[in-house]
Amino acid sequence: MNAPQAPAHSSVAASPAEPVQKPAGNPKRKKALTILASVVVVAGLGWTVYEYLVASHYEATDNAYVQGNVIQITPQMGGTVVAIMADDTDFVKAGQPLVQLDPADAKVALAQAEAALAQAVRQVRTLYANNGSLSAQVALREADVAKANSDIARAADDLKRRQSLTGNGAVSKEELNHTQTQLDNARSALAAAKAGVLAAREQLASNQSLTEGTSVEQHPSVLVAAAKVREAFLTQERTALTAPVDGYVARRTVQLGQRVAAGAPLMSVVPLKQVWVDANFKEVQLRNIRIGQPATLVADVYGKKVKYTGAVAGLGVGTGAAFSLLPAQNATGNWIKVVQRVPVRITLDEKQLAEHPLRIGLSMNAEVNISRQDGTTLADAPRDAAQAHSQAFAEKSDAANDDVQRIIAANLGKTRLAATAALH
Repeated sequence: MNAPQAPAHSSVAASPAEPVQKPAGNPKRKKALTILASVVVVAGLGWTVYEYLVASHYEATDNAYVQGNVIQITPQMGGTVVAIMADDTDFVKAGQPLVQLDPADAKVALAQAEAALAQAVRQVRTLYANNGSLSAQVALREADVAKANSDIARAADDLKRRQSLTGNGAVSKEELNHTQTQLDNARSALAAAKAGVLAAREQLASNQSLTEGTSVEQHPSVLVAAAKVREAFLTQERTALTAPVDGYVARRTVQLGQRVAAGAPLMSVVPLKQVWVDANFKEVQLRNIRIGQPATLVADVYGKKVKYTGAVAGLGVGTGAAFSLLPAQNATGNWIKVVQRVPVRITLDEKQLAEHPLRIGLSMNAEVNISRQDGTTLADAPRDAAQAHSQAFAEKSDAANDDVQRIIAANLGKTRLAATAALH
């Protein structure tokens, strides 16, 4: 029998443990991340440089709107509307009639004032004419005084002669008394003549005080009547409401036949050649904004293809909330801070406005170049000229003066006209 065999042992010895290999990295991903990081760093540096060199020199806002003068057309007197000569969107010239009120009452008042002026001129002419007649009265009274003196001298001589004859009985006592009476009457006549001279001189002085140092045209009575004519003339002219400036009609509310009161708004005239922009900057943006700095503006209606150039004309003296109808009451328990805005007025170039007209209330984007800091934040000198002026009403005053001169000349008389022409 064979002996049992021993179990066979593996002839292969166990090999030592080998390290686990890590998967190889993705070079493309690493490169992409590196590039992205580089781009972010470069972009950050570029933005920092741009902010320091460019963006920090500008302040911009999209809270900007076109503003302009909205001129209300209001009557200076009440009346009934009989004609309307302009409507919304119409272009009107300065002095052009817009609304006509019924002029009947004004014409009657003007006729009365013209008649009163004519009467005043003739009454003043009478005062000047009375100077001559009163001077003649003074001369006549002075002649009466001379005659009375002569009568006294003659009566005194008669009385003296008769007194010398009373001793021999040549003159009776009755005749002597009669001569004495004549002397007394002559003396009374002298006193009356002197009183007449005094009264005549007082009347002359009184009349001369009404005419001294002035002419018929400049006499106070004539000037008062002339002022009444001018007032009535202007009242009649004001029944026609005219445009004070060139512009476009807006917000017409008046209707034909309407009875309007003085001061009632009938329509508005907007001069679109005189518009500006109110850019409402945040309070933190106002540090470096100065008057006179250049500005660039873009209107939403035209887009970025049209750019307007302007300049800062002034900064508001208060925030919009401070001048609102209901100002904010910040002294309350529940308070939330809100960044305030201040309107900055920016003027526009008239040539650009003519090429691309704007309208009141349009939205604008405003950008102010704040590089120049030599200006001020508040105006330091008063305006040296009128902000707005109209010559549309000057013609009415000239026409009123012409009407007054016509009436005076018609009632002055040929003699007075010749004297006036000789003085001038």
